[in-house]
Amino acid sequence: MTTSNPQPQPPALPDTPCYLNGEFTALKDAKISVMDRGFIFGDGIYEVVPLYGGRPFRFAQHMARMERSLAELRIANPQTRQGWQDIAMKLAADYALQQHTSPEKLDLLVYIQITRGVAPRDHVMLPGLTPTVFVMINSLRPVPPEQRAHGVACVTADDFRWSKAHIKSTSLLGAVLARQISADVDAVETVMFRNGVLSEGASSNVWVVKDGKVMGPPCDNLVLEGIRYGLIEEICREAGIGFELRRISREEVFAADELLLSSATKEVLAITKLDGKPVGNGQPGPVCAKLYAAYQRAKQAHTEQA
Repeated sequence: MTTSNPQPQPPALPDTPCYLNGEFTALKDAKISVMDRGFIFGDGIYEVVPLYGGRPFRFAQHMARMERSLAELRIANPQTRQGWQDIAMKLAADYALQQHTSPEKLDLLVYIQITRGVAPRDHVMLPGLTPTVFVMINSLRPVPPEQRAHGVACVTADDFRWSKAHIKSTSLLGAVLARQISADVDAVETVMFRNGVLSEGASSNVWVVKDGKVMGPPCDNLVLEGIRYGLIEEICREAGIGFELRRISREEVFAADELLLSSATKEVLAITKLDGKPVGNGQPGPVCAKLYAAYQRAKQAHTEQA
């Protein structure tokens, strides 16, 4: 008699609060049609907004980027900015209640997803569809102290994604495949290049520091403009640090004094090893320290606003 090994079970969905098509419910109970175009085609966009001390951080900038993505997909925004904020604050309050605390004591991430809606399978953008609107909330997990103190290892790869990377689309297979390249070798991120020129990470923006100046790729169709683009520029201006957006060659990346990642979850994080080679002296540098400290001050000022 032979016995088969039991198959691993997928993790159960939590009962954290979410919003789906006008209703607040538990994440484990949220359901959509299998004919939703987000499921069939990845025909939708998403946005991720951090909440520090229960308040949305750089909310207007997140909404502006979401509106740009919706316009590219020709999907009408189903909510006003105030409507989105109301949903986010309601979810934050409900999540805090589950945690037996108040939203002001939590750092959270609100995930917003809008798809074209439910329709028969057809590549054509059928008119008159009702968008599917889904919003969920999670705790914001900080970068581990070890990574913050010593930086992280990354690897490089060709950017094989499509040429509309500026759309924050739910069609993320390219990003998934790119991120897996680094995950397979226990690296934190995949730094990508198009024709020998820096584009971005699989889920982060990438910054080059040389001779005290911070440089990043231009905000065009080849890069998703992270909300930290504007914040880092503001911080650099206030601190008297040079800042420039331009095409950056692979050779310049490997010759950098410092390399940085930025995203809602990473904030500002040093890359100290790239393709097995040390970046600079192999430790987080002074520009990274200045940017990270200023980022924390911006967060603190945000939470202290009335």
